This record gives sequence, structure tokens and C-alpha cells, in this order.
Amino acid sequence: MSWIDTHCHLDAAEFDADRDAVVARAKAAGVAQIVIPAVDAHNLARVRELAHQHSFTYALGIHPLYVMNAGPGDLDRVADALQQHRDDPRLVAVGEIGLDFFVPGLDADVQQRFYVEQLKLAKRAGLPVLLHVRRSADQLLAGLRRVGFTHGGIAHAFNGSEQQAQAFIDLGFKLGFGGTLTFERSLQIRRLAAMVPETALVMETDAPDIPPQWLYRTAAERDASPGQGRNEPGELPRIAGSLACVRGWTGEQAAAVTSANALAALPRLAALNRP
Repeated sequence: MSWIDTHCHLDAAEFDADRDAVVARAKAAGVAQIVIPAVDAHNLARVRELAHQHSFTYALGIHPLYVMNAGPGDLDRVADALQQHRDDPRLVAVGEIGLDFFVPGLDADVQQRFYVEQLKLAKRAGLPVLLHVRRSADQLLAGLRRVGFTHGGIAHAFNGSEQQAQAFIDLGFKLGFGGTLTFERSLQIRRLAAMVPETALVMETDAPDIPPQWLYRTAAERDASPGQGRNEPGELPRIAGSLACVRGWTGEQAAAVTSANALAALPRLAALNRP
């Protein structure tokens, strides 16, 4: 079986001590491809470097949790990087971009400005987007319609309603599911994963974040033992077992369907996989 992790922060500091071993474990587990999204203007070069080093792919953008600290020229840096690497086949999307109305203290207007401007950059580049969706689905959808964005992409860690899910699907998006699926109390997400069209599903880890149930540690436990509870891309096949369970699939079906959907969402990734 071959898997695609459509969202993994392989550049994160949590992987600095053993990044090569993390990659080796992922490949041994059957994870053939990983998409590494940038989160701010200062790690654009790093995600590209890692993608080329390990034959993975990457996305360029500024995450909504980082826009408060972004400098006045950071959008220009993203635009310049997209232009400079426009012919790089491993550059598959603009991301991680979006809106976060869960974390307190973030300026909604600043988030909206960065989101809309990066949608325009993606539209100009002809690239799909990796969208951060946290209590923001309706506002994200409104931005897509306002910009007239038609290149689709992935709604990462999707946790909205059935109606919002369908709205993203209607705009050409796939929905990312990961470690949250493994928790029996994640009733809404498990219900969504069971009922949306199979053509809308992609798998992701968001590693080192969103650990599956078997890796989860409380905040106190993580503070007492740093590194505990870290997610990594090699967990993807086991996480996908929860998707297979709610869909009534075999593991082979889950791998085939979600990998095909990832290739459909990210055309440059599909091009890399052609013989």
C-alpha cells in the first residue's frame, strides 16, 4: 500500500533531533509522498530544501497564526518565492493559509487581508491552496467566492458542518482528515468522514501536531516529558485505519482512494507520479 500525507510540518523544531529517522519510518510504513507547507515568510526556503532533499513536495504561504508577527514585506516575499520557483515541479500549492477564529487575540481584519491576498497569489500562480480551517469555514468560503478562486485544494483538518463540507466540495476542494478521527468521541468528524463522497477524502497527519489517540498526552504530561505525544508521518497508515473503519473499507481501499484524491487535488503532485 502507498500513502500520501497531504499535510506534515517536517521542518518543525520537534523533528530537529531525528528528522532523517522520521522520514525513514514514514517510508518504511508506506508513506510515499509528503506535502510540507510553510507557515511564515522565514521558512519558505527550508520547506523547499526538505522537499528536494527527501523527494517530497511543498507549499508556500503564511499561516493565520503567524500573520500577527508578519512584517510589511512578508507577502512580497511569498509572491517573490512563488515567482522564483514557479517552474519547480515540487511546489504543489500555496499554503498553509486561511483563518483561525478559535485562538483568542488574533486580529480578524489582519487575518482576512493576508488570506485574501494569498488567494490572489495562488490564483495568479495557477496553484491550489492548503486551507487552515478553524471556526472559519463560512468566512473562508466567502473569500474563495469573492476572489473567484477556481483552483481548488485541500481544506486541512476539516471540522465544519455537512453543509460547509459540501460547499467546499462544490468549489473543487478535498477535505483533510487525520489524528482526530481516531478518537471515539470525535463524533462529528467521524460522521463527516463516513458520509462525504469518497472522492472528497484525503489523509494527513499535521505532524508533529494532532496526534492520534494512542499518542495523545495531556499538557501536563507533555511538559513533564518533552517530546511525548509527538505525531509523525509514519503514523498515517494506522490513522487511516479509522477512516477505513467508518467507511467499511479495507486498508488497501483507503490507501488507493485517498491517494487518488490527493493527486486530483494537487495536479503537480500527480505529474510527479506519472511514469
